[in-house]
Amino acid sequence: MKMTEAEFQRIYRYVKLHYGIDMSKKKEIMTGRLENYVVAHGYASYDAFMNALETDPTGHMEKRLIGMLTTNHTFFMREFEHMEYLSRVVLPELSQKEAKTKDLGIWCAAASSGEEPYMLAMLIKDYFGLDHANWDTTILATDVSAEILEQATRGIYTADAIASMPAQWKRRYFKACPDGLHYQVTDEIKKEILFRRFNLMSPFLFKHKFHIVFLRNVMIYFDNKTKQELIRKVYQYMEPGGYLFIGRTETIDRSVAPFQMIQPSIFRK
Repeated sequence: MKMTEAEFQRIYRYVKLHYGIDMSKKKEIMTGRLENYVVAHGYASYDAFMNALETDPTGHMEKRLIGMLTTNHTFFMREFEHMEYLSRVVLPELSQKEAKTKDLGIWCAAASSGEEPYMLAMLIKDYFGLDHANWDTTILATDVSAEILEQATRGIYTADAIASMPAQWKRRYFKACPDGLHYQVTDEIKKEILFRRFNLMSPFLFKHKFHIVFLRNVMIYFDNKTKQELIRKVYQYMEPGGYLFIGRTETIDRSVAPFQMIQPSIFRK
């Protein structure tokens, strides 16, 4: 089904307005991801699809649209040097600083299919060891896609997906599924994570500030103005001395938020 320029502009503007995602140069990608759904559900055009979406009182169609348009590509051990720095520098520093409260605020702001927050939970569990039970290190894991969060909540991955993980993590934190082809994250790790749908363009109304924020590989979808607004909000909701991790190919404008750059992709408030 051919997408007209007017239809493309309509969908692009809707997604940009509500989610900050800039697809202004991605008409072919948009068409490829929406075409099968639009045809299979009997819509005569992309305009007809958008008409239905914009009058859908349940909001389900909007969630489906965002689920189809967001990439959600991630994998275990991605940019693992961040995890190593967290274990070597950040956790020793913050655990000493918060020794009295024993409370660390941690946010994975683009959780996707769950690999990042699960890996964080495993690393934190190992770091604190037997003392972990005395700490609140619950990880808030958010994403704009409801569908990908359902997948993340299940915590089921193929054997190939976890092949690169440390052997001790695979033994301790995964259990084999009956089909012999998949592995599921144990309840011990699942209970450390709170998965929630959240649009980064929405107002931040968190009750507590964060010591650690992972905002990796999501700002590549935003234009400069949107990125600046997001970084400003993130800075406001971080504890003094808190750490921000972004993707290695990403940058932030420190004129809008006075982060200290520790090294490329790692910043401190």
